[in-house]
Amino acid sequence: MASLPLFPLGAVLLPGARLPLQVFEPRYVALLRDLIAAQDEHSPVFGIIAIREGNEVGEGAVRSLYDVGCGALLTHVAALGGQRFFVIVEGTDRFRLGTVDRTAGTRYTTAQVSWLDEPDGDPAAIAPLAGRLRAELEAFRELARVAQQRAGDPGAGEVVIPQVPRALAYAVPLIVSLDLADRQRLLECPDTESRLRLGLELTHRERELAHALGATLKAPQSPFDLS
Repeated sequence: MASLPLFPLGAVLLPGARLPLQVFEPRYVALLRDLIAAQDEHSPVFGIIAIREGNEVGEGAVRSLYDVGCGALLTHVAALGGQRFFVIVEGTDRFRLGTVDRTAGTRYTTAQVSWLDEPDGDPAAIAPLAGRLRAELEAFRELARVAQQRAGDPGAGEVVIPQVPRALAYAVPLIVSLDLADRQRLLECPDTESRLRLGLELTHRERELAHALGATLKAPQSPFDLS
């Protein structure tokens, strides 16, 4: 178990993903200052965990959290004035939430967490699943590109589809717009094999839905949080 500062969000951070945030609540400004002050001793990492029930802003607004979150490495900080900061974080490792650390004495929530391993699953299944998922993502991206051209939308720069299976499984939401529940399911998968299977299922579902509804697809946007 390890003690980790928490930043509850109405969004899911996945390992390897980048997330921009605006920080202005006093408790999270305090968290930011503590991370920066201690960066000579250890990396400025805190935990982002999705809110199951409640809201992001306000004391006591969060009623319950999901069980699995992701470490967030602070990579960029810019002061916007008036105790408001713009930060960018990058997802590191997954963790399972334990109990609140009552001894931490912080204005923000600090909890005991268990860092999770990243097992592969069945080695024989990894390469075939990764190949199928890569092909499905390419097909989805081509469908989105055609839809954007028809709509006169130039679109954004394309995300490079990773070759490494573990990174590929986590990259699905960078190409396919998924809601919080689906992103959380990906985060909670116990191994790369099951995450590849779920990513394949979700990508196929969204592509078939777009075909059926004639929907205009757009590249997913990184959530810009205002808490």
